[in-house]
Amino acid sequence: MNIRSRFGRHTNNRIAPSEITPKGTYLNRRLFMKGGLTLAAGVSAINAQALVTAEGGSELPSGPEWLERQVIKASETPYGKDEKPAPYSAATKYNNFYEFGTSKTDPAKNAGSLTTDPWTVEIEGECEVKGKYALEDLLKGIDLEERIYRLRCVEAWSMVIPWVGFPLADLIKRFKPLSSAKYIEFVTLERPKEMSGQRSAFSTIDWPYREGLRMDEAMNPLTMMAVGMYGDVLPNQNGAPMRLVVPWKYGFKSIKSIVKIRFRETMPATTWNDLAPQEYGFYANVNPEVNHPRWSQASERRLPSGLFSANRIDTTMFNGYAEEVAYLYKGMDLRKWY
Repeated sequence: MNIRSRFGRHTNNRIAPSEITPKGTYLNRRLFMKGGLTLAAGVSAINAQALVTAEGGSELPSGPEWLERQVIKASETPYGKDEKPAPYSAATKYNNFYEFGTSKTDPAKNAGSLTTDPWTVEIEGECEVKGKYALEDLLKGIDLEERIYRLRCVEAWSMVIPWVGFPLADLIKRFKPLSSAKYIEFVTLERPKEMSGQRSAFSTIDWPYREGLRMDEAMNPLTMMAVGMYGDVLPNQNGAPMRLVVPWKYGFKSIKSIVKIRFRETMPATTWNDLAPQEYGFYANVNPEVNHPRWSQASERRLPSGLFSANRIDTTMFNGYAEEVAYLYKGMDLRKWY
């Protein structure tokens, strides 16, 4: 399966890796394993790790060797050519993953206990091809690519992240959904022994975490499955080993650590919509004109930011991807279907 950029109007201008994040975090692993940095040049894997630590990055993630090899071979694309991604340390140390706690720093602290190898994904519902698949078999024959996307959280903060993955549409086609399949549902791993947030007495979430898309949203070329970021495998706290990325929707739609994909005739129940339907709609499209009941969505805090540098920017419709996705909602009242 040969995966390439879908938008011919983009140029071939690309962000240099050094602009994405410090070399010690992004390049030392990717280029070392590609041969760009060699032992002959006096650079070792230990030195690469030391550089990561010195530059304030998170410890490099560890995944199965077959996945690391596949991720490192990912092709570059023009997606995000005008963006400046967040430092690796920001993207891996400030994020939501309630399975590991409710604080932004909890996932990085607690997700190290998660076992991601081996990993299986179950396919069921309105499709011809069903079953349980090892992740390695699921990704067999897939060429990965790197896409730099904006991520907008419903809490009104945002960052830019270079993901490594492939279009979800290419995976969907393998399972031959029936004409009755109007929606696709995703389910996160439920493993309380390793996921501290799931066993918390204070949690109000009905585990496992569930999300869903309309089938035409899932088939849109922008929608991707990510198995890596910053040229490496996904860290546990960012949804290892496989997560959804839907860049025109609020971040909670991009479900992490997926173990089940179900094709459905009816709209699936989703976690935040079930928990607080007055605050979190099924569609969750980024929309600066529709405020959250407790805060404005007109602007966002772009990370990294600090006490004396708020880095506040205006929020754009569909997170800036209107040209690619607005047609999906033609005729819909986006205040009602928020």
